[in-house]
Amino acid sequence: METEVKAAEDVREFWRRLARQIAARLDMLSAPEWAVVIGTALVVGVTAGFGAVVFRWLIAKAQWLFFDVGGRLFSFMGDYYIIIAPALGGLIVGPLVYFFAREAKGHGVPEVMEAVALKGGRIRPRVAVIKSLASSVCIGSGGSVGREGPIVQIGSALGSTLGQFLKLSEDRVRNLVACGAAGGISATFNAPIAGAIFALEIIQGELQAGYFGAVVISAVVADIVAQVFEGSTRAFPVPPYSLVSPWELGLYALLGVVAALVSVFYSKMVYWLEDLFEAWKGFPEYLKPVAGGLLLGLMGIAVISAGMGIEGGTVPFPRIFGVGYESIEIALSGQMALSAALLLLTAKLFATALTLGSGGSGGVFAPSLFMGSMLGLVFGHFVHAQLPNITAPAGAYALVGMAAVFAGAAHAPVTAILILFEMTGDYNIILPLMFSTVISVLISRAIEPESIYTAKLARRGIRLEHGRDVDLLQTVKVEDVMTRDVDTVPAHLSLAGLLAEFERTHHHGFPVLDGDGKLIGVVTLQDMEQAMQEPGWDSRKVADIATTDLLVAYPDESVGTALRRMGTRDIGRLPVVSRDDPTQLLGVVRRQDIVRAYNAALLVRADRIQRDAQHELQQPESRLQFVECVLPPDSPAVGKAIRELNLPHECVLVSVRRGNERLIPRGDTVLQPGDYITAYVDEDERNCLMERLRGESGGNGG
Repeated sequence: METEVKAAEDVREFWRRLARQIAARLDMLSAPEWAVVIGTALVVGVTAGFGAVVFRWLIAKAQWLFFDVGGRLFSFMGDYYIIIAPALGGLIVGPLVYFFAREAKGHGVPEVMEAVALKGGRIRPRVAVIKSLASSVCIGSGGSVGREGPIVQIGSALGSTLGQFLKLSEDRVRNLVACGAAGGISATFNAPIAGAIFALEIIQGELQAGYFGAVVISAVVADIVAQVFEGSTRAFPVPPYSLVSPWELGLYALLGVVAALVSVFYSKMVYWLEDLFEAWKGFPEYLKPVAGGLLLGLMGIAVISAGMGIEGGTVPFPRIFGVGYESIEIALSGQMALSAALLLLTAKLFATALTLGSGGSGGVFAPSLFMGSMLGLVFGHFVHAQLPNITAPAGAYALVGMAAVFAGAAHAPVTAILILFEMTGDYNIILPLMFSTVISVLISRAIEPESIYTAKLARRGIRLEHGRDVDLLQTVKVEDVMTRDVDTVPAHLSLAGLLAEFERTHHHGFPVLDGDGKLIGVVTLQDMEQAMQEPGWDSRKVADIATTDLLVAYPDESVGTALRRMGTRDIGRLPVVSRDDPTQLLGVVRRQDIVRAYNAALLVRADRIQRDAQHELQQPESRLQFVECVLPPDSPAVGKAIRELNLPHECVLVSVRRGNERLIPRGDTVLQPGDYITAYVDEDERNCLMERLRGESGGNGG
């Protein structure tokens, strides 16, 4: 055993030395920026292309193993073998993900987005391998998921690995992660334009010209590699549909509305089932995909019984299993009955949510296309039957429905429009496609601000905006910090009485309530002072001077939103009211409440960083470590702000403990003798860090 451990360590050390040597050579060559960008983008494009080809091969082999070989081994079960096939896959997927790479669980894209936004693009190299194996087994054994999420995570992991290997800056590593995602999508769907836009719109969160060139290079190269092995055929051959009548745009708009509702329900169902399985205590987490697989198998046998199976193998393959492209093709041709499409729409939604919720590994993109095609087909059959002279065939609505449901779920209209155009090659129906897609996105965002990708991060307290973690105050709700026990004054109170209340409480303002206890305004100390300058002020009532044009806050909105609202009038507090009844006073949020919320959010973020760091350190290949030290009186860091220390690039100060007080390190935090510092640093940068903090080279910390 010791020999094996030493051999593994020797291999890791070899790669570390090689990486340092290559990085040193690149530095000596002083290669221009454009050469490094193009060269690394080309390498990532090639590896992502091969990764996509290998991944598709793994899926095909896994499906052959589970449904051909497995069907023969369990031939005594007949078609009922379908029930246990996904469970057998779960028996492999669960332990593989649980013990080797937890990031490979689920659809993968949120993990890539988190790495780009918060971790400098760093993704563990093993994720590419584990995700390939876990997702191919999950899809091949019948898991109702797609290829897009896995190949995005695989390609991104390859790009991140290259960037880390060459010791590139965080900005370049993030760019290579986007290149890997673009290459993966491009090679998987033969859609280089959509692959590039997907990487920028979803992974990066914004369309930046600075990233565009490298991302496009990777997407094009990956697509060329895939075409060498897979050919250049379109993913979905469709008839030449077009807009029959201008009046038809109204129907496509209605389809966009329905698609938005389906996409929101789809996203919520995935996470509802995920919560349900996570709440299942006392059952090993790595075996939960087995339980989910059994339930999925029961759905599969029910679908087969309804005649919705693909024949030709040892056992029939339920149409809700796997990626489902065969069924999408039938829907796009308009050759599927309305009842069959309705059944598959419903069954696929629950099958996908069950697969992902129980811990399976795969994407949400292909299922959204499947559901969109079935929804559009049902809608198209209905409207074409009612208005045959001004509507296109049902298949046209199936095509538009695909884009609308995916866009509504992902909040990515540009990607949806382009990827459907590239996958079908049909430009004639682009106008209704764009119209329905944009309406779906607008409505789905109004109902649910988080997409199916960002919702997973929001549940961890990470809220992304334009690809970056938003202001901390956006993560805290008003109801969490507002003061509920509020002193109020009645509208009929005299100003003399109001003055007494100000003197008694030392408040700067009060909410004003009418005789029924309803909020009608706010009165401030400034209002009182202005009123006292007028003769006869003591005979007036609070209602005479109260401000009735109110700015209010709502309990379910973020503290950051409330703070911006305060800034519009430079006020120090906002009454918190019910959205259903703006006259119902629930509390008051003040500036000091917001300061308290900010400090609490800082601690939550620091804890999250530390948990992520500890998880990283548990991995055998990790080169990152915690360093703790106490600053001596003669430390060169004493008396300096953290921003002045010129700390190593691969280093994060996690906390500063000063006596019994724990501080969150900021750029303006001035260090003092005796400060106990915890840092997270690359092992190669440890000596540099200790020199900055203690004036010594290396050291044993505290």
